[in-house]
Amino acid sequence: MRKGFYKTKFIFLLIQVLFFSCSSPQSNVNKSDLKFYPYLYSEQIDIKSPFEFKGREYVLAKTVNGKFTVIDVTVENGKPYNYNGKVRGKGNQLYVDKIDFPTLAKTGLHSEIELQNTKSITGKSIAEITMRGRPMRMSGAGFMANDEDIISVLTGDNNLVKKMNLTHPDLAKLIFHYWNIIQIGEEIANETDETVPGIDTIYYNNKVIRYKVPSCKGWQYSIFEDSIWGECHLEMIVKLSEKDKKFINRNFNHLNTDQKNDFIERLTHLHTGEMAAYYIQHYGFYEGHTDYRADPIVLAYIFGLRTLEELYNTFDGKVYENIINHHVSKFE
Repeated sequence: MRKGFYKTKFIFLLIQVLFFSCSSPQSNVNKSDLKFYPYLYSEQIDIKSPFEFKGREYVLAKTVNGKFTVIDVTVENGKPYNYNGKVRGKGNQLYVDKIDFPTLAKTGLHSEIELQNTKSITGKSIAEITMRGRPMRMSGAGFMANDEDIISVLTGDNNLVKKMNLTHPDLAKLIFHYWNIIQIGEEIANETDETVPGIDTIYYNNKVIRYKVPSCKGWQYSIFEDSIWGECHLEMIVKLSEKDKKFINRNFNHLNTDQKNDFIERLTHLHTGEMAAYYIQHYGFYEGHTDYRADPIVLAYIFGLRTLEELYNTFDGKVYENIINHHVSKFE
């Protein structure tokens, strides 16, 4: 009697396993068989994202109508910006300012000695660039806070990136991948004269990132007087996992309730612009502590380069403090 019961139960469980395997919401697709954006899949594709294939870089995304697609987001040098035209162009996405920062060009990180001895960038004095970058100068929000200067910001963020065992190109690539979704969408629309489906979500290193581009109106000149322009607002949003909620409650007791809430908001919601990707790649500049700052710690967390626990260990528990503390100028 007991043998028959277990045999029947085993068969029932086997049927369930087979059923759920066949009805899985993910579709297995070989890379060589993939079709790319604007082609849409009705089910989520079981593939690592981001991934490389035949020298190109791709991410998996979900559209606003609940379909799935694979988008070519390759970081590369492309057509120049063209804000008067329909397609902007990728511009110089691989360029690094090796004249002013040779070590950055070689290693992906600044030499602190080089930074301290820097008198000018792109032919403009440090004092002039700092003046241009302060709030209410070239932009209302500014490119750095009133108590920061360009060298203090470059030095401070270089230290943060170095502590995370990352490089500036590692982090620039994240925003470039985000930004290049706009690029390819415009190219497709321009070539086919068809409306392409909007993107709602991208999948990145096991993170689900809400993709938001609230507006692309007007433009912002660069404080370095280089080829970089700014037009779009970019927002990157992730939900805090239950695991990370428990980790914060267990390990961040030195923060009060308001600070914890602020920490979670800052860690999971980044607002910046496409300028940040070029600034990081060219100069290792994430902007100072302003509304458009592309904080390197937050970037590493949102895009899954570092876990919360890894960040906690890297910064001796002071993750929140390293996000909010200004890179105060030594000359103020």
